[in-house]
Order: sequence, then C-alpha cells, then structure tokens
Amino acid sequence: MKHFTSLLFLVLCGLLVLPWGLALTLALPFPHRYRFLLVPSFARTVMWLMKILCDVDMRVEGKENLPDEPCVVLIKHSSPWETLAELMIFPRHVIVLKRELMWIPILGWGLASMRCISINRKTGRSAVKQVLEQGKQRLSEGTWVIIFPEGTRVPKGRMGKWGHSGTLLAVEAGVPVIPVAHNATDHWPNGQLLKVPGTITLKIGPAISTSGKTLEAVALEARQWMDETMLELSPNHKATLSDGTPLSAEST
Repeated sequence: MKHFTSLLFLVLCGLLVLPWGLALTLALPFPHRYRFLLVPSFARTVMWLMKILCDVDMRVEGKENLPDEPCVVLIKHSSPWETLAELMIFPRHVIVLKRELMWIPILGWGLASMRCISINRKTGRSAVKQVLEQGKQRLSEGTWVIIFPEGTRVPKGRMGKWGHSGTLLAVEAGVPVIPVAHNATDHWPNGQLLKVPGTITLKIGPAISTSGKTLEAVALEARQWMDETMLELSPNHKATLSDGTPLSAEST
C-alpha cells in the first residue's frame, strides 16, 4: 500500500507541473513580484498531498532568523523535498540551478518565468561569474537568491563539497548569508519511490553577516553551522564528505 500511495503522490506532482508551468508562462507580462505569488500555492499543494498520501509532515524552525533585507540562502541538498519546500518558506526569490532543467517542456517555462539563474556547471569560472552578475542584479531588486552549495544531491548522511559561488556572491554584494539544514532524506530519500512516514524538520540558522569578513570565513561559519545542525536533526548524518573524507580534512 505504501508503494502505491508513494507512486500516486509522484504522479499527481507530475500532473501539477502542467497547470503551474502554464500559469507562470501566461503571467510573464506581469512583474516578477506578482508572478511569484503563484509559486507558494504549488508547493503547499505538494506538501499537502505528501501528508495525506505518504504520512510525511513538515516543521519549520527559525523563521524569526529571516531579516527584512534580501539575503543569500544556502540550503542542504539531499532530497527533492527541499527544492519544493523552499518555494513556500522564503520571501520572493530566485534559485540557482543547472541549465538542463530549463530544457524540460512546461517545467522549464515556469522556471524561466521565475527568473531562475540557470548555469552550466561544467564551465567553472564562467558559471561563477554568471551567478555573481545575475545574483547581484536580483539582490539589488530586493529579490533573495537561493543556492544549494553542494551543487548536487549527496548520499544520505553525508556532506558534499561546497562551491563558493553563494558565499562569494554574498560577500561581494554585502548581504547576509542564511544557512539552512533539514532531515528530508530520512523521509524522502533521493532516487527512491517509497516515502518514510514522519516529520521533516527544516531549520533556518541565524543570519551570518559578511561585513568585513573574507569568503573563507563566511563559508566556514555557514558550513560548520550546517554540519552541527545536521547532526542534531538526523541520526544518520556523519561529519564526512560524500566520498567518505572527514569533514575536518576539507579545506574551505
């Protein structure tokens, strides 16, 4: 039965993309602040379906840590869940994502309407330059920027190597960094159909000021908070990288 309800959940989520993507596409003539109003409702519907069909609920802690000014948000990347949950949690924002997602019909149209920053991860410095240029523009317009610093989803219980484009953007733009951790992979494991009943907890950390700090200092502070918080949220978490290297051995 659990396999059936998990499959039904995924099918319904796929069907929801059609009206959502079309609605965002039709809303293109309107300013981004109005188009974004369509986004949280999509995420809330998905979370409601997950609770009803898969018995997976969610809890958000630390919303009081969100300042009024635009920030760069660094989110733990381990499950499809966080890419949906962030849509309903954070103020109007754009996401840094791989450009291949923009090529998917309907979904890609919706992402384009959201003004996502799509990058070619294989281009290295060119991709970082794009994040800096477009990210600064979005921040200057009052739009938050969300980045998954690990770049790709990492195995359950591990931490991936961080890219520095998010912290570099925050330092150069002079805006705070908001680290975010969660235990979604304990209930929605990446690449697996079956959902594990329970409550996913997402924790928003205190804003990290970038004023007078180096890229390395900001990255280290955010990384340490995320790893310590992951140890609290998930019993399966280990202070190691996705390849098994101890976290302390990585140079940030």
